[in-house]
Amino acid sequence: MAKLASRFLVLPSRVALAAAAATYWIAVYTLTTLAGGLFLLRMAWVVIRRRGRAFEWRRRERPPACLSDPSLGVHCFVRVKDSGLRFHYVEAGERNKHLMLLLHGFPEFWYSWRYQLREFKSEYRVVAMDLRGYGDSDAPSSRIDYNLDYLLTDVKDVIEALGHSSCILMGHDWGGILAWNFAIYNPEMVERLIILNAPHPNVFQDYLSPSQLLKSSYVFFFQLPKLPELFMCMDDFKALKSAYMSKQMGIQNKSSRLTEEELEAYVYNFSKPGALVAPLNYYRNIFSHLPAKCHDVMVPTLVIWGDKDGALEVGMTAYMEQYVHNVFRLKVVTGASHWVQQDQPDVVNKLIWTFLKESNK
Repeated sequence: MAKLASRFLVLPSRVALAAAAATYWIAVYTLTTLAGGLFLLRMAWVVIRRRGRAFEWRRRERPPACLSDPSLGVHCFVRVKDSGLRFHYVEAGERNKHLMLLLHGFPEFWYSWRYQLREFKSEYRVVAMDLRGYGDSDAPSSRIDYNLDYLLTDVKDVIEALGHSSCILMGHDWGGILAWNFAIYNPEMVERLIILNAPHPNVFQDYLSPSQLLKSSYVFFFQLPKLPELFMCMDDFKALKSAYMSKQMGIQNKSSRLTEEELEAYVYNFSKPGALVAPLNYYRNIFSHLPAKCHDVMVPTLVIWGDKDGALEVGMTAYMEQYVHNVFRLKVVTGASHWVQQDQPDVVNKLIWTFLKESNK
């Protein structure tokens, strides 16, 4: 009788889990369909406005000079053990110092950390890597190659390949998502965690509003095949340029806005044949890892957030401290965009220095 009763208790729980999973995926597919329709309208508007030029774009053959600026450090490559992939990174500072590893977001690459490479090389070995599929790092062809587990293994392997067992880990946007998760699953390898405009893995569940769903519509649009790549290329990479230059999403600080050469550096990287497929595959795997299985961060953590982020609402930050079981500092940078470390580099660098010195006491 006891066994029979236990079976009847297990059955409802399984049904409830199945129903929850079904509801979750129905919501994802519904929002993907709606976002697809919204972006199709945007693409149609580009066609109407630009006509024949809407589907014109060109590959940039030569890297702009700013990418070889010696003040940013030395360009290096490392091949890691698990995947056998080769990763490109730029390194500044002496190799015998503590490692500070910088993880960029989308649509970025190592160059988005130019201000931090210059700033922190005096006391750290600063390494800004191109993530898997970005820049000059290897880009596997399959969508499954951008599963979160592989991306986190990349971070671990790069740290070890550089001859370190731990680091100060800093991440922005997608790099911030990876940094959160890496600190959760590998706390022994993270001395300090610094996050810039990237939510803790559980915050999307905690903070859900119609306005945030609208701002996140691109995430659902990116689930579609082929169409997002076309959208990003249209009108000579207009969407990519707008991400940095538009009033709504772009860098707000006039003195920090990208020069024409710096903007071309981003276009140069993403204009290479197939260069957009791998970064978009990050998004195409994202819903397979929600909700997060683990939540707790056990290392000292600094979150820096530009309050004029056009993609992620500042209200998210109120839900983060509950997951950090150590020193937690939240610093909101007034007037800064999503690209906070490029938008207000002096402010951001000062906040980071303060956190590092405070947590070393």
